[in-house]
Amino acid sequence: MGKLHARVYSQMPRTRLVGVYDADPDVAKATVSQYGGEVFDDIETLAERVGAVTVAVPTNAHAAVAEPFLKRRVACLIEKPIAKDVAEGRSLVNLAKERGAVLQIGHIERFNPVLRAMRRLDLSPRFIEVTRISPLTFRSIDVGVVLDMMIHDIDIVLMLARSPVAKLDAMGVNVIGGDVEDICNARITFENGCVANITASRLALKTERRMRVFCHDAYVSLDYQKKYGMVARRTPNISAIRDAVSKLKSGEIEDITQLNYAELVNVEELQIDDVEPLRAELDAFVDAVTGKCPPPVTGEDGLAAVELATRIVEAIPPQKLG
Repeated sequence: MGKLHARVYSQMPRTRLVGVYDADPDVAKATVSQYGGEVFDDIETLAERVGAVTVAVPTNAHAAVAEPFLKRRVACLIEKPIAKDVAEGRSLVNLAKERGAVLQIGHIERFNPVLRAMRRLDLSPRFIEVTRISPLTFRSIDVGVVLDMMIHDIDIVLMLARSPVAKLDAMGVNVIGGDVEDICNARITFENGCVANITASRLALKTERRMRVFCHDAYVSLDYQKKYGMVARRTPNISAIRDAVSKLKSGEIEDITQLNYAELVNVEELQIDDVEPLRAELDAFVDAVTGKCPPPVTGEDGLAAVELATRIVEAIPPQKLG
């Protein structure tokens, strides 16, 4: 992920890629040779030269790497999740506040074109169903699937529900060893009545990233991977459906096979742009760094996601792990 951030920064007119630090010097050299800047041998020296950084390291090292920058008021975009646990996440949020440093968390799905298109609808969800499954990438196996993959959807669900959690149930299974879950399902009930059902697996044979949102007046289906979304609204459809029911009851229509469902259900495709999510995320970060607006995903947002992720993991029956 760090190399991807370096690529985008090197392409942005408002930023200059000063350099790269990596625990593996060869990785840093390869990145710099491709995108510019210089290789730094330590974090402290880099922190003295920059105004903003991306922290894209294993989750367990987020706090240790980000703290030297935040202490110098260097703006930080920390890849999701904010930290490996609630305590470290809260420490980073507090440090950023104390030093007046910009802190943004890299929940990149917020910048997925389909989600940005859906947010323009200003929905009030009653039920949210999310599926995020993929083959094992071996990239983030230092944490379980909840902090590795489900954290994306936890953040989005919290953003959409806009309500405290009232109740949650979870089930998880450890398959490849260690003491963390590789598959998890969580059912979350919010105080406002919204319910979210989230499934994540990093041991699937295919990749699937979908979300369905049910509201009082609309149904939305998103495919993150295909960047496709559709919305069926209640208002233009309800009269046609009621008319069809009336005709079936009266005998005017004898067989439901005579119904044309394409005419009964009006579906609109969401207008999706082609802006790369990482570019949209980094543009928003630069806007925050330059004072144009607050970070779209604050440290508090990142902390809330880790807090709920922790509750989900703790809700998994112990006998189902290992």
